Amino acid sequence: MTFRETVWRLVRRIPRGRVATYGQIAALLGRPRSARAVGGALRRCPADLPWHRVVNAQGGISGRAQMSSMLTQRIRLEAEGVAFRRGRVVLRAHAWRSTARQRRGFP
Repeated sequence: MTFRETVWRLVRRIPRGRVATYGQIAALLGRPRSARAVGGALRRCPADLPWHRVVNAQGGISGRAQMSSMLTQRIRLEAEGVAFRRGRVVLRAHAWRSTARQRRGFP
């Protein structure tokens, strides 16, 4: 399985109404310095992947070439009940705290 596919598999486990950071995903995969690679994997993801549940370390929506996808991400998160303050996700309330069961099959 490629790194990209492994990222996708883990992102699918983030529950509705929760978010994870690019760095958190990288660390859970045993590659703590690969946050940018996680972003690259999400840039080319399947349509059914909940990519919108991954944000930057400050809880912000990372910049993209198409502004519409940034707006789409915020709309999807708000539809799941995720709260924003000053343009950032309130991580204290919505951060995904993965359990061993949720990480099963990952390093």
